Amino acid sequence: MFDLHESYAEIGKLILAALIGGAIGFERETHGQAAGIRTNILVSVGACLMMMLSLHMEELYRYLNVDSVVRLDPGRIASYAIASMGFLGAGAIIKGRGSVRGLTTAAGLWLVTGIGLAVGAGYLIPAISSTILSLLILYGVRRVKALFPRDVYTILILKLQGLDKPPGQVKKIFSEFPELSIQFINFQQSILSQTTTYRLRLVSKEHINWGEIAKRLSNIQGLEEISWEESIVP
Repeated sequence: MFDLHESYAEIGKLILAALIGGAIGFERETHGQAAGIRTNILVSVGACLMMMLSLHMEELYRYLNVDSVVRLDPGRIASYAIASMGFLGAGAIIKGRGSVRGLTTAAGLWLVTGIGLAVGAGYLIPAISSTILSLLILYGVRRVKALFPRDVYTILILKLQGLDKPPGQVKKIFSEFPELSIQFINFQQSILSQTTTYRLRLVSKEHINWGEIAKRLSNIQGLEEISWEESIVP
């Protein structure tokens, strides 16, 4: 029999799940992530709906006794919702040569799924508390991380005219930047073009002044080309 009050409660859960997912998605959207407001809202509402369906299936067949061949597990649909979220989360992760981006977004989608399931199960206070805590972490820890710059690994490529250009001058310039160090140097010489290309693997802090370094390196005599690229993390 259709229960109007119960329907209002269920619609309220779906709306709450949408608001919660949208709040977390807004933070991701403002930081340029593809999985933003719409994605998080859909994940949260979908998880809430699946949780309510899982609980409703148990209510539908509650009258069956132990002699029935029907066996129901109210947590089965919810468990598959969490497992399937791994595929969507994996799609949000982008791996570069020296960095992995999207892990926070993937973890956020997993969290939103759990929050949606909690709302669907009626655990409203834990769901709201988890949302507030996650927003504090997403907004607050980002500012704290700025106080502790992490190491960045890059490859510096220098192309110089001539075959006899030792990198001593480069090392002298880098000695003026204590937050930057050279891990390894290799070079390639072209006999036909009379050029030497140096590849230096560097480790530095992420807030280093690369513009000033490039300006100093441009004064090296015979320098034809300078470029940086991302390096693998050793």
